[in-house]
Amino acid sequence: MNIKLTASVLAIAAAATSAAARDNVQVAGSSTVLPYASIVAEAFGENFDFPTPVVESGGSSAGLKRFCQGVGEEHTDIANASRAIREKEIAACAENGVTDIIEVRIGYDGIVFASQLDGPAYTAFTPSDLFNALAPKVVVDGELVDNPYTQWADFNADLPAEDILAFIPGTKHGTREVFEEKVIAAGCEATGAMEAMIASGMSEDDAEDACLAVRTDGKSVDIDGDYTETLASIEANTNAIGVFGLAFYENNTDTLKVATMDGVEPTTETIAAGDYPVSRPLYFYIKKAHIGVIPGLKEYATFFVSDEIAGPDGPLSEYGLVSDPELAQTQGIVADEVTMNEGM
Repeated sequence: MNIKLTASVLAIAAAATSAAARDNVQVAGSSTVLPYASIVAEAFGENFDFPTPVVESGGSSAGLKRFCQGVGEEHTDIANASRAIREKEIAACAENGVTDIIEVRIGYDGIVFASQLDGPAYTAFTPSDLFNALAPKVVVDGELVDNPYTQWADFNADLPAEDILAFIPGTKHGTREVFEEKVIAAGCEATGAMEAMIASGMSEDDAEDACLAVRTDGKSVDIDGDYTETLASIEANTNAIGVFGLAFYENNTDTLKVATMDGVEPTTETIAAGDYPVSRPLYFYIKKAHIGVIPGLKEYATFFVSDEIAGPDGPLSEYGLVSDPELAQTQGIVADEVTMNEGM
């Protein structure tokens, strides 16, 4: 064990030394975190004697995959994520020498359901509505059947008699995981579909997996790109709804209108109060081996979580980020370079 550990440490040190050839911070990941990281990167470049960090999108899973590929100048320094890093991703990182990871929670965001401003009146949803619209199998008259619904009003007379069409985040996006957990899975249970699956002979684990499936007949469309692609799809389809982060919606209210979820409108206030049911924490992950090697890395992270930037009166709040009430603790984690394994 000692021999392996020593070899790993040497490999990291050698790779980190080679990283000195690069002088700018490189960031990739969540399209939800992208606008916040871009704001911070631009302000950082304007106010510090370091090059402006390069911030790319691609989704939480894709960003973390790149992050975990190794240590050195050819690998990213930071992964943005709209969900927490998974155990299998931590394991993949470790296999490639990325053993010291600093988790930074920047605040909270809500997942909203929005449609064309001049389109049908999708003003109120419940998780049951989204499940009935998008699941391949639903409960009708007490029986689990192939989804027969083609219009929203088919299962809820209070919704428009419009063809079902939803543009949802693809599986590589952290938004998809939260959408599945807090909307689709909740709707599966609320409609009795999960109970019906188990009654049909499925194990509880298999039923939970089946609950997360979406129909493949064109009513539900995965969007693998960022929210601008979802917005373009909405603009091209009058009756469609899309899944967005709150910040993106708030910056596109001239073309989009938002629905309530369980009767609660998504706002920074309702998310901060814990009233809006579809919200999640946002993160970025730092490769500690690159601190002190890639110029400006720690300074960028420190600047990002400062009161002036991520606090309730900072520019990120104005853009839709719900400030973390435990921001001071996060600032301490960054200042002291506390890794995830140290925090356990």
